[in-house]
Amino acid sequence: MKITRLRVHHIAPRYSVLVLETDDEAIFGLGEACLEGRARVVEAAIRDFEPLLLGRDPRLIERLWLEMYRNTFYPSGPILASAISAVDQALWDISGKIHGVPVHELLGGRVRDRVRMYRHVNVGDHQAGEVERDQDHIDMLVQVARTAVAEGFTMIKTALPGPARGLESAGFVDFQARRFAALREAVGPGVDVAIDFHGRVCPALAKVLIKALEPYSPLFVEEPCLPENVSAMAAIARSTAVPIATGERLFTRWGFREVLEQGAAAVLQPDLAHCGGISEGRKIAAMGEAYYTQFAPHNPLGPVNLAASIPLGAHRAELPLPGAAPRRRRHPAASLRDRGRLHRGADRTRVGD
Repeated sequence: MKITRLRVHHIAPRYSVLVLETDDEAIFGLGEACLEGRARVVEAAIRDFEPLLLGRDPRLIERLWLEMYRNTFYPSGPILASAISAVDQALWDISGKIHGVPVHELLGGRVRDRVRMYRHVNVGDHQAGEVERDQDHIDMLVQVARTAVAEGFTMIKTALPGPARGLESAGFVDFQARRFAALREAVGPGVDVAIDFHGRVCPALAKVLIKALEPYSPLFVEEPCLPENVSAMAAIARSTAVPIATGERLFTRWGFREVLEQGAAAVLQPDLAHCGGISEGRKIAAMGEAYYTQFAPHNPLGPVNLAASIPLGAHRAELPLPGAAPRRRRHPAASLRDRGRLHRGADRTRVGD
């Protein structure tokens, strides 16, 4: 079998879909090409791989991955790592179709029959400071959280609302604490609540914020500071008992190596559309296992990346996958729900179909 054609369909500024066609018309592979709002640069990078891929056996996943990576002088940046990720996803899709089995069976089989998913709970950015507007924001957030729990989700994740400066006032910290406390009270102790700082504040303020949130038992704090400075994130991790999560802006196993060595995170969140695909995601998970970290693939993107994350989630993930968020555009989880994979009233998607 050979790869005969490569097509990229631009879906939206946020993501595109790669189609790898083979000489068997019934077998093709899908991969998600994206770089949050810059999908076209990844599309261009994928087309640069076309001479390497055409005429090749799509079953040689590891060999093709290594050739794409090693034949590129700057392989581990976000653009080329995302392009490699899209191709890798499509190659695994083809292999599953060739053998007539789900991808998780090719990985060694599932360790669970269902993959837990969580709901993003946010109502947009908000500048803290006006008491009445602050309360309106909190009230709307609580309503979204209650709706998620009513739908069956047992975990939610919110975000630190921007805009935020590196250093903020005591009023800002107080608002974030009241906001998270309201979420905890609304959903009760039986629902896990995590928060994503998006690297919006400096490490010193991150420590202050986490300390203010500690009484309300966050499941984890994601990207408490920007991920480029691993030592800074490690210092935050040492300052608190709250688990720190990171990984969506890290690329390949080498990007995660220092995080593990410095103990900077308890939860690894590689995005299979950026980290190097399914092939690299499984290696990152295996590396993390030696350091007792938890594994939760990241995905705020389209349905192909979500579908690629589920087999690895069934094979390795210890924590829930991001799966649904109330927003105007159709969310990738909706396509799984329509096909009977994600069941309303439950926070788990069935594996093995």
